[in-house]
Amino acid sequence: MFIERKINSAGEIELWACEWENVAGQDARKVFIRKIGIEEPVTHEAGNEMSEASAICWSYGRTVGNIAVFTQSILGSFPARSGSDARVPCNIVAAGKFRHGAERWWCRTHQAHWGTKADFQAFEQSGSFVCASHDQLLNYVLEPFEIRLADFSSVGVWCSMPAAISTRPISESRPKIHVHVRQGEGKKKVVDGDYDAIAILYSDNENLYGAQDITRVNITPPAAFEFVQALEDGRKMECISCSYCKYPHLDLGDFARVPHRKHFCGNCGRDSTWSREKIISNPLMPVHDQYSYAGKFIEPRRSLNLDDHAGCDYTVWASTPAIVWTAERPQERGIHVHIDDGEERVVDETYSSVTLNGVELSRSDLLAESTRPVNPGPVFQRSASRTGQERAFVAAQCLGVSSCIRSAG
Repeated sequence: MFIERKINSAGEIELWACEWENVAGQDARKVFIRKIGIEEPVTHEAGNEMSEASAICWSYGRTVGNIAVFTQSILGSFPARSGSDARVPCNIVAAGKFRHGAERWWCRTHQAHWGTKADFQAFEQSGSFVCASHDQLLNYVLEPFEIRLADFSSVGVWCSMPAAISTRPISESRPKIHVHVRQGEGKKKVVDGDYDAIAILYSDNENLYGAQDITRVNITPPAAFEFVQALEDGRKMECISCSYCKYPHLDLGDFARVPHRKHFCGNCGRDSTWSREKIISNPLMPVHDQYSYAGKFIEPRRSLNLDDHAGCDYTVWASTPAIVWTAERPQERGIHVHIDDGEERVVDETYSSVTLNGVELSRSDLLAESTRPVNPGPVFQRSASRTGQERAFVAAQCLGVSSCIRSAG
């Protein structure tokens, strides 16, 4: 059996299972046995927008739920407004050929090739044109928070991670996206909160990715996390586009840890893209470069001794670089602290020096504690039974970030 393409009356490309029929005394004849499914176009066609509710989907450790979006909608089955149990149908495109010469296809939804003998056997048994990972459940948010950067004078977007130290229990959690929005410099925030994922909207004349029809960037937790980690660790980071489909490439997992030259496209399934030097590719880099106006960091000339706030609850993080920072003032790099006296928050500030139990805390150790993954995800877990003093000791002992994430890069 082999596969042939046919154009139907709607202009779609149909994939058909075919065989050669050999009859004595006649020329061999190609027989179309069974329609397998529809081959989706690799590139976006203008005017082909869907009307379903917009959503952002993503998977940890995989380039899923494309970060730069052509269309604002994703078809799928979403049990709630957000969650980690979405079923999204396969979106299969042509992906060149396997090394032995047979044609292959690529599922953009679940990041899996199709076209092996096992895939044909599964199709014969089920009659469904789906990839091997079609049952994978995805994280999602319906009608995500959207922000058009041109509408506000000051916007900040960060990867929000669990606290490193707190007198309160620090529960297991994944990163989120934290957003600050002000109508004017120095004015009160009109938005200050965490989101599962957000969308940044911008004008098509800014041409961030060399594609005029990309005017929306989805910021998901895994992309934001890898971006911040690369910035903090000083890894060479750019955004490279696929040499075939021109789609911006996102490295996750192991491929976001080690700079490399050969890049595997999550949009078209081809691995023919090479960067000039070893890099990490993240589509958030052009957004960061375009919308980080101040362009530098300063260490605040402030210090805090938590021992002076006996009886209060406190929470401590290492401040991290913003993905988007449109304020004219520089970002502050240090240790962020919240202190509550039981009635109200009395401290919400970033410091260059913070002391606890007579020991000056290390920002790098706090960051390592906050970004310490214990499950693929990353998923962060802290012991709810630790006291603030015990957590401070753990943070001081923590020397690095471990990872068990694996992905296509």
